Formats: sequence, structure tokens, C-alpha cells
Amino acid sequence: MIQQRDIMSGLAKGLAIIETFSAERPRQSISQAAAASGLDRATARRCLLTLAHHGYADYDGKFFTLTPQVLRLGTACLATMPLPQVVQPFLDRLSDELGESSSVSILDGPEIVYVARAAERKVMSIALMPGSRLPAFCTSMGRVLLAALPDAEVEKILAATPLTARTGRTITDPKALHAELARVREDGYSVIDQEVEMGLCSIAVPLHNNQGQVIAAMNLGVPALHDAGSLAEKFLRPMRAVQRELSSLLR
Repeated sequence: MIQQRDIMSGLAKGLAIIETFSAERPRQSISQAAAASGLDRATARRCLLTLAHHGYADYDGKFFTLTPQVLRLGTACLATMPLPQVVQPFLDRLSDELGESSSVSILDGPEIVYVARAAERKVMSIALMPGSRLPAFCTSMGRVLLAALPDAEVEKILAATPLTARTGRTITDPKALHAELARVREDGYSVIDQEVEMGLCSIAVPLHNNQGQVIAAMNLGVPALHDAGSLAEKFLRPMRAVQRELSSLLR
């Protein structure tokens, strides 16, 4: 067991600052980063200046932005994970066949993390790529991954997650969300109708390893020109085929 005396608090605070940057907050002042991280202003200032000194952030005298160098932290992890390497050819083939963007993600607490993507078209206002994060509770892949967890674990994650509406269609009522997860668990797939962003629908299925455990999720993101109710009829069969192929390869 890791003892508290073995923890480097300075490193932990620096990582907390890095995690405050997002697509919604790409540029932050010291005060903004302090508020987002829960650190005091002086500590946030030292962390930000250290990041800038080592090339992980740019500083214009008021605002800080992360530089591409920070991607080294995630790229090293992704490069050691076999999952992206295994699924990428399947995503490429699926997107080519269907003409829609496909992705694979894993669950990290209350968020999904994209690990592979084949983009046929831009379906969101933000650029999605390996390493991108979105809330699990309102995304098709997130719901598939949450539905695979024991109820107690789902309850714990949702209780600690701000169920903030991203659009007027986002399900934020806990009871309605639990009911939706139960449906996803029974059906084996999830369909989202403009809950993450207006104009975007998606359908996701779980990815199992060769022992039947859910280890990731795969989705198709499509424009809302498609009727969300017809996504399963149009796309579920080819997605199931990829799902079956991958189950024998993922370990």
C-alpha cells in the first residue's frame, strides 16, 4: 500500500493544474486555474510558471495555454496500450464502409477517454482525438461503460458527478438516468439524441475481451439529420460484426 509520506504533493498539485485545462477552458489566468483546481492562488501561480518554464505551457503575461509538449505525457501511455493499435484498423474499415466517424473510448471515473478515432466528418464543434475527454453520463460510450458496472459503483460515480446539462435534451435527473442505464444494459447498446451537442446523435456498443469483460466502448457519431430512433436499424448490425471480431483479439 502506498503511504502518504511517499506522495510528492508538488507533483500532485502540478497535475491538478494541468487537468483544469479543457476544450471549454483552453486559456486560463492564475485565478481561474486556482479556482478550477481548488488550490490557493500562490500555489497555482508556481505550478503554472513551472509548466511554462519547462515548455509545457505558454504565458502571455496574463493567460496560460498548454503547449503540444504536454501531449508527451499522454502519448507515452497510449503508445504502451495495445487497445488503440488493435482497434484502429477496424474503426478505419467501419468508417469507410458507413461514411460516419467512429471512436473507441475507455472509462476513467466520471469521464470517457478517447483512445482511437476514425473521423469521416466533423460532427462536433470541438475536435475529438485520442486523449479527448467527455462526461460519461451523457455520452453513448459512457452509458455503455457505466451500464457494465455494478449498481453500487455506478451510484458512487454518479453521486460524485455534476449532472450538468450540455443541451436542452441532456438527461440530468438521476432516476431517469438510472432507468436509461438499465435499458442500455438490457439492450446491449446506447443511442444518444443530441444530449452532448445539438446536431449530434450517436450509437455505441461495448467491446469485450476474450473473457467476456467489457473493457471499452465503440461508437458512431452521426449528424442529427439521421433519425435517432433509426440508428440501431441502420448501424447496429455492422457494429455488432466488428464487436464480435474484436472480442477474440482483445485480451
